[in-house]
Amino acid sequence: MNKIHYNISGIQNSEIKTQLKNALSKIDGISMVNIDAGRGSIEVGYNQSTDENTIKSCIENVGCKIESL
Repeated sequence: MNKIHYNISGIQNSEIKTQLKNALSKIDGISMVNIDAGRGSIEVGYNQSTDENTIKSCIENVGCKIESL
């Protein structure tokens, strides 16, 4: 399993956190989603069949912004 970590902004409340987790869980190949709203970070576990750009697009479509490191 591959893991990717992003610093994100836009998780203002638990509703957005739930929307983000549900949206990512619908993508084939994603096996784990850990969201830390306090730190503004997300960790996603996925397999080789999942494209990293698909994960990024999903996060941004929910309304969160990926912060550059």
